[in-house]
Amino acid sequence: MTKEEKEPKPRYGTVSFERRKYPRFHADLPIEYYRIDSSIGHTGEALNISEGGLLIYFPELMGMGQYIRLKLFFPLGSGLNTIEVLAEVVGVDIYKGWRDYRCGVNFIDVSPRDMTKLKNFIESLSE
Repeated sequence: MTKEEKEPKPRYGTVSFERRKYPRFHADLPIEYYRIDSSIGHTGEALNISEGGLLIYFPELMGMGQYIRLKLFFPLGSGLNTIEVLAEVVGVDIYKGWRDYRCGVNFIDVSPRDMTKLKNFIESLSE
């Protein structure tokens, strides 16, 4: 045998390590958002949700580390619920596609009451 035949050949493949603390679920939700330095509200769309954050399409480019106030609207039971959170932009896709700017946000401050609503909504998505 030659030296090449004796040495193990390298193996190639894809490994995916999930770095998120909470699983994400698909949810097409309308949101209102406010920049911290403004009282003017804007609308956006959340595409997935977890107990720790959202993936949102904004009509404007957001900066990494920017804090925003969010109001999420979602169905739960027979009614429409809302929660309000303070969030930080932690991921920005600067490519403006056909659906605006895509950003990941982490929740910074959520009231216990709103967190309970959020957990109940996410639980309904996982069923």
